Amino acid sequence: MAPSRTNVKRKLEHHLDKENEEAEDLRYSKVLVLDSDHDALPDIHRNVSLLTSSDSPSINTALLFLSQFATNEEFVDAIIESGAVPALVKHLQLQQQQQQQQDPILNNPYRYDVQTKCAYILGLLAVKQEHQLLIHNAGAIPYLIDLLKMWDRHNKTIPLGLPSLVRRAADAITNLAHENSIIKNFLRIKCAIPPLVQLLEFTDTKVQRAATGALRTLAFKNFDNKKQIIGCNALPPLTILLQSQDPTLHYEAVGVIGNLVHSSSPDIKKDVLLAGVLQPVIGLLSSSCSESQREAALLIGQFATIDSDCKNHIAQRGGIKPLVDMLKSSDAHVREMSAFALGRLAQNSHNQAGIAHNGGIEPLLTLLGSKNGAIQHNAAFALYGLSDNEDNVASIIKAGGLQKLQEGYFRAQPTKECVAKTLKRLEEKMHGLVLRHVLYLMRFEQKSIQIRIALALAHLCSDNNCKSIFIDNNGLELLLDLLECTSLKQRCDAAAALYKLATKATSSPLVDAAPPSPTLQVYLGEQYVNNPKDSDVTFLVEGKRFYAHRKCLLASSDTFRAMLDGGYREREGKDIEIPNINWGIFELMMRYIYTGTVDVNLDIAHDLLEAADQYLLEGLKRLCEYVISQDISVDNVFEMYNMSQPFNARSLRHACILFMLEHYEKLRTEPWFCSLVHSSIPDIRQLFSTLLTKSYSADS
Repeated sequence: MAPSRTNVKRKLEHHLDKENEEAEDLRYSKVLVLDSDHDALPDIHRNVSLLTSSDSPSINTALLFLSQFATNEEFVDAIIESGAVPALVKHLQLQQQQQQQQDPILNNPYRYDVQTKCAYILGLLAVKQEHQLLIHNAGAIPYLIDLLKMWDRHNKTIPLGLPSLVRRAADAITNLAHENSIIKNFLRIKCAIPPLVQLLEFTDTKVQRAATGALRTLAFKNFDNKKQIIGCNALPPLTILLQSQDPTLHYEAVGVIGNLVHSSSPDIKKDVLLAGVLQPVIGLLSSSCSESQREAALLIGQFATIDSDCKNHIAQRGGIKPLVDMLKSSDAHVREMSAFALGRLAQNSHNQAGIAHNGGIEPLLTLLGSKNGAIQHNAAFALYGLSDNEDNVASIIKAGGLQKLQEGYFRAQPTKECVAKTLKRLEEKMHGLVLRHVLYLMRFEQKSIQIRIALALAHLCSDNNCKSIFIDNNGLELLLDLLECTSLKQRCDAAAALYKLATKATSSPLVDAAPPSPTLQVYLGEQYVNNPKDSDVTFLVEGKRFYAHRKCLLASSDTFRAMLDGGYREREGKDIEIPNINWGIFELMMRYIYTGTVDVNLDIAHDLLEAADQYLLEGLKRLCEYVISQDISVDNVFEMYNMSQPFNARSLRHACILFMLEHYEKLRTEPWFCSLVHSSIPDIRQLFSTLLTKSYSADS
């Protein structure tokens, strides 16, 4: 998710700083103490009217008053409505005329006092766009630009008060141009940019900071201003300022570079890189100023999109390690931008390995749990890049990446899609050397890692690798052990993994479908069911005769063969009594023997299952199990599982096991459930051993 860049408006200081205060004539200073009930409007009107006075002390008093009141936005409208702007512009004009008449060598400490205060107040008043335009229409901007030009870089002597003057002028321009394209364009046309660029080399860091802030604002979303700033050769001094030890200064400098680069043509980005900013920007990733770190990371991410060489250069110059460290910052914006930059760098295979080597995987996985959607997406995108490198797959799985990708709550649809692609990529790479590496870890790492890997492999492995992983390399036993551990979360994870594994192990339904009609050695057909014609054996069921045929029964099951052709007394008898089975069930059983098919519904399935088990009719038995298994629910799975035991109904038992694994979350609160799972572990082992071996044989 590309970060949206916002223009940071310079916050003018609420009080004149020390150097300005020392330049004040203390005769005119007074402390304004207003209680909450004081009506300030009369004072504002009175002091604005004093601006038209010819008395210098009165003018200075009024300017001091207004400079203090203008710091409170509640009074700004009143000051504007009182007509302060035209009066302030008039003083800028008059002072400029007086400056031209004064001896330039005269070093009067109060020489620039009025202009400084006027510029300061105008900057404070420019808090709304309508105020900006009012000040612009009053003609203030050309005079402010002239103030910027008052420094002669070739003159080694700087008049007293000049630093404060040019700083306040630059601050005023910053606030006037804030998110105002009309004024930004006007400032360019009136040549405000060249003197601002010159002020980058002023000897006072506060002036440098003010000029840098103004250029930052002018460059924001204004292509022509960007071109002129670069054309005025601003990049060399900005590159120097990036390396300043003053955080407030290098923050503004990196902000200018960022605004020059953001949404710009590749040519501008390349010009910026050719100026040598890359290494200083990488250095700012370790700044003590979190805002500088954030801006630097955003720039790194933008530089990384230029070409593959730039991605390489960023890594070679040491950009990866500090970006990884920033992922753990307490500042959310820093985490967001560092993840953004790493996501762009992770489009290069060597950088993918480098990010992992520098410990980037675990903090990125942690950021997936962020409640901030932008952080979440940037982390997901970076992990998507890292997963492309086969060297990283085992590390991602070892760090619990699969679980965090599967279980995370992702807010934005693009993030969900990115996570899905990452999971798919991990699945596609789970073969060959990657699989061998992961299996090695599953065998020799500490137990917690082994379990984590077994859980992941159940979801990621291909069907034809299931036996190798879970039978030959003991993965099944790890999951079965986990199914009995004390952690509820891990038991649920194990159940989900086993169910997923079962779906992989066979392409046919997990519960045996109704079996096809058996191929009988003797097939008589429907017309011979309970037909005395050619009957040579009769069964007595509930006192009624049922006519049958030996050759059909002998071919049907071992039980009937033993009964009719073995040493049982029924062998010689014609009427054989059948106890414990009602007529309807016996008739259905015989119909199945004669035709190979029968309609089984849930009402009769249990009794018919018992009869089929007694007479070893495996096909009928499986048919009954299938019908019963369709009725398994949370309410009856316990009874169903127990019913499968005495009848050796393996298919039904397996269906119950799979149901329990699939619905583990719902069943876990039942009082009988834990003991049932514990007692069914041997059956679960037998089920998966059969499934995985059968699946492997089918694939072979």
